[in-house]
Amino acid sequence: FPKGRVMLLTNGIKIIGCLMMLYGSHPLLAYGIVGFGAAAYSPAKYGILTELLPAEKLVAANGWIEGLTVISIIFGTALGGALLSANVSSFLLGYGTYININAPAEMAMVVIAGLYLLAGLFNAYIPNTGAVYSRQARNPIHLIRDFSHCFVTLWRDRLGQISLSVTTLFWGAGATLQFIVLKWAEESLDMNLSRGAVLQAVVAIGVAIGATYAAFSVPLKRSLSVLPMGMAMGGVVMLMAFFTKTTFPDYTLHLWGVVAPLYLVIAYFFLMIVGGLAGYFVVPMNALLQHRGHVLLSAGHSIAVQNFNENISVLAMLCLYALLVRFDVPVGVIAILFGLFVSA
Repeated sequence: FPKGRVMLLTNGIKIIGCLMMLYGSHPLLAYGIVGFGAAAYSPAKYGILTELLPAEKLVAANGWIEGLTVISIIFGTALGGALLSANVSSFLLGYGTYININAPAEMAMVVIAGLYLLAGLFNAYIPNTGAVYSRQARNPIHLIRDFSHCFVTLWRDRLGQISLSVTTLFWGAGATLQFIVLKWAEESLDMNLSRGAVLQAVVAIGVAIGATYAAFSVPLKRSLSVLPMGMAMGGVVMLMAFFTKTTFPDYTLHLWGVVAPLYLVIAYFFLMIVGGLAGYFVVPMNALLQHRGHVLLSAGHSIAVQNFNENISVLAMLCLYALLVRFDVPVGVIAILFGLFVSA
């Protein structure tokens, strides 16, 4: 199928997942359906770039997509909180009587399904790029064999191997870092969960800035030059182990009439640097992988292999993190181990 139509259909799958949640299916099953749609959507979303743009524009395009995706995550998190707040939910439930809905969470799910529907409308207007691929097999055994061939081909290619291993590590590390930040906020900065979540948003803002800067400053042929930024990111994360609220106990900062504790300002700045390094580092790697995938296989196939590896990495690293927490390893030690692993 043309990639625009794939994106339209997979957004439809996400809407089905929302409706299943709304009408009483088990939440894990409904989440699984949405995740299935998201996994099928991603190869089309990133793969279409190689059909629309020449190779030298891929870093810039990835910078825009990564930056906008992070902004959308921040907006979505804020929207999720707003939809369940007393004022907004009571306002929306005034309209819920027309569709026989009387619970805030159910009304929030209707809004989310509406957003997926809006995204589907945008997908409907994506033009057919005219790219033609060989007819794909539908037999599951043939599909698995074809996927295995793509998997091995990318891992054996020198540039594909570097970009694939780096992006796989990055997303596994990124998922784990979210939990480390929450635990660090609780133990070292004496913050509750909602205030700790603000620190996650600060990291995301840094990622958006770093991704945007990479889009304008790193051409595809110099994509490997950003690898030291990944090493630096690991080093900066290790510094978390030595930063606590007691480091600057009684200092406050006065900025434009706002009084803020110095430790909090430094924590925001520190996490924005972590996010900035991460965004600057991952965008050229994504572009390189798309380019190698386009040359060796097809961009969509390479993104599918990338997502497969990334999700395994996320599962493995979160399991490892859960194990460390289970054995009561201090968050400072976890941060040092995490940073060393990323840098190595």
